[in-house]
Amino acid sequence: MFSSKQNRMVIFVSAAIILVLVAFALLRDTSQVASLEQVAQLVKAKKIEQIVQSEDNFYIQTSDTLYSIPVSQVSPRLLKNYSIEVDNGSTFLIIIVLILMTLGALSYGVRYWMKMESRGAEGGLPFAAASTPSSGEGERITPVESDVTFDDIGGIADVKQELQEIIDFLRNPSRFKNFGARMPRGVLLVGPPGVGKTMIAKAVAAEAGVPFYYQSGASFVQIYVGMGAKRVHELFVAAKNNSPAIIFIDEIDAVGKARDGNRSDEREATLNQLLTEMDGFEDSSGVIVVAATNKIEVLDAALLRAGRFDRRVFVELPTPKEREAILNKYLSKVPNSVNVNEIVQMSVGFNGASLATLVNEAALLALREQQMQVTTEHFYAVKDKVAYGKKKIAILSEQQKQFRARYLAAKAALAYTYKLPFEKVMLSSETIKPQMGAPMIQSEIEARIKVLLGGMAACDIHFDEHATNVHNDLKQAKKLALEMVDQYGMGQSVVALANEDVAILDTLYKETKVQLAQLESVIVAIESVLMEKESITKEHIGELIG
Repeated sequence: MFSSKQNRMVIFVSAAIILVLVAFALLRDTSQVASLEQVAQLVKAKKIEQIVQSEDNFYIQTSDTLYSIPVSQVSPRLLKNYSIEVDNGSTFLIIIVLILMTLGALSYGVRYWMKMESRGAEGGLPFAAASTPSSGEGERITPVESDVTFDDIGGIADVKQELQEIIDFLRNPSRFKNFGARMPRGVLLVGPPGVGKTMIAKAVAAEAGVPFYYQSGASFVQIYVGMGAKRVHELFVAAKNNSPAIIFIDEIDAVGKARDGNRSDEREATLNQLLTEMDGFEDSSGVIVVAATNKIEVLDAALLRAGRFDRRVFVELPTPKEREAILNKYLSKVPNSVNVNEIVQMSVGFNGASLATLVNEAALLALREQQMQVTTEHFYAVKDKVAYGKKKIAILSEQQKQFRARYLAAKAALAYTYKLPFEKVMLSSETIKPQMGAPMIQSEIEARIKVLLGGMAACDIHFDEHATNVHNDLKQAKKLALEMVDQYGMGQSVVALANEDVAILDTLYKETKVQLAQLESVIVAIESVLMEKESITKEHIGELIG
């Protein structure tokens, strides 16, 4: 099939060919050259019907033939009894202009028709939706082919167990009906971005062997009132016509936000249609709605009540064991000589998508270095790029490097002393970011604050000043101190006192300076390694402290 661009090209080329052919037919000289004697005989026999004079020729028209003869050969007395028309070429010009106008109008009409037909097929305009009758609702909604299985997803053992009942129901619904049980009409997958909610829904459809209808919440948000509701209705009709089936709505918070009184006719109409469609499910419909969100707190209460999304499955960040399973999945396709447990320890806080990117970036780096295998060093080299979105710091002066090395050495020594989770300290990354787990006791929070303040304190001790790179760490330390007294009741009283967070920061800062003085020799050793190699591992720091 031709594309729309190719169709236009065919139309224009065809029009040009037609114009050339018409112009050739009209402008070419089809007359028969006559002699002066032949013209005299035509005059004598009175067979001439019309004479037209051009710049060079007389054109003599009889009943069946058009003759031409040069003007210079004819005596004016020979044709004195005939009215002679003078041709200045305007007739042909008018004909050509009319042809061009006709072809232009035809080309415009064809393009307009193709444009309206294309928009009508896409359902993009209310004109197309209103003027084009639909022979079958839901016919434009087609299922997505799912080739993802649970074997392709590492970890999430608890989630698999929760969803196995859904799979069994879609495979054998009569077993549940005969027992008097019904499956939930809606399953809501809740979790942070990148944990694999969409892949999980696809795996459920593939394992059950049923059609999978994918839509994002944003696709229901339309400019024209009623179009979003119409799309919701078509989606559910298509799924019912091909039941058993799964409808998956990604980022449902885009259309299912709580109604707060602020007028939004289109969004509310779409949400109401979704609620109505889910209420209209019969137990025998064989359609289950699966939705995903990372903002369950903003969803409308009507969506979360029993009978709609009455089962919630929380998909959390992977545990160390689950990270190991995910990494093994991706590393099985990449030649490597890495210790998976070491990669697991360095990827604290990574989600499934981040782990996939981590393996891919390490493989790309190995290829750039023309290595035969991916090594652990490749993972360390790309970790910050994946986690924080930056690869190298700007070029530093020697003085800036000294400030940075002292800053990081102090933080690393404190982090190791307090047994905080980290793997490696690099001169190209300003911060050490241990994960904040829950629940945490007061001493653990204070230890994190001391690590955040450690770099600034070390620079103040050694250089009598510190640099602007303390901004992020100081901001985080202030936030933790304020949360201690304001949210966790870890101050002098349960109710926060005025400026109590400032007092906590001052106290911890003084204690940090005392500890850094005791660790001075270790900090100097770590600083020396950073200046030379620009990185140091946690294991190496342990050897220096030991």
